[in-house]
Amino acid sequence: MPLSKNVIGCVNFIAALLSIPVIGAGIWLALGTVNSCVKLFQWPVIILGILILLVGLAGSIGGFWRITWLLVVYLIAMLVLIVLLGVLIGFIYMVTMKGSGHPEPSRAYLEYSLQDFSGYLRRRVEKSYKWDRIRTCLSATSICPQLNQTFTNALDFFNAQLSPIQSGCCKPPTKCGFQFVSPTNWIGAIDVSEDMDCLQWSNNQDTLCYNCDSCKAGLLANLKVDWLKADICLLLAFIGLIIAYIIGCCTFRNANTESIFRRYRQGYT
Repeated sequence: MPLSKNVIGCVNFIAALLSIPVIGAGIWLALGTVNSCVKLFQWPVIILGILILLVGLAGSIGGFWRITWLLVVYLIAMLVLIVLLGVLIGFIYMVTMKGSGHPEPSRAYLEYSLQDFSGYLRRRVEKSYKWDRIRTCLSATSICPQLNQTFTNALDFFNAQLSPIQSGCCKPPTKCGFQFVSPTNWIGAIDVSEDMDCLQWSNNQDTLCYNCDSCKAGLLANLKVDWLKADICLLLAFIGLIIAYIIGCCTFRNANTESIFRRYRQGYT
């Protein structure tokens, strides 16, 4: 029995350690230049990770100090948290699986369309009161100004692998036919009435294409890449938690079975 409880304590401590990649993924997303402008899943991930850490530590205490009721609470609470983490992982994958860039002739970077993304993500940027806050945040970053320091001629710029947010927000869409002056300064075409994004473009460094649908699409494409990376990290932690939970359950059951048999033999003798 004591040995079994020590094993349970060790397994539960490992479960507590598995909360670190969950919390780390949430913090990484919260501190990212683009992700910090959009409040999406960062805090739910961080809070869930903290709860897993606290429950895992409680289970470790219950195992090492042989507090049976605390172990029972741990098993119930950890099961709920594992289910919630699994639901969150599945939801993140479902809402980020859609949306990809489209190549343009003589361009190394991709163009992005808002309609390619899931309805859930589109609703996060289509409402004006939400986008106004995001746009203000993006315009205060160095995402677009740094392009002017990196590229000085059109050929280098057209052959550059721009990030989705740079492709969508820092330049006009390629279909507008604007003439390159610098990465954030373009001469407008004679007729741009066919597309609203072409009309939205401005050489004002605080405006650029931040009001364009292509900027919203580029933002979502950036979020998709970052969130899929975080989802892989969460999935690995999820698998580890399941393994630790199964081992903990089996050890706890065996410990209780041994305790019952021991009491039975003592009573029989």
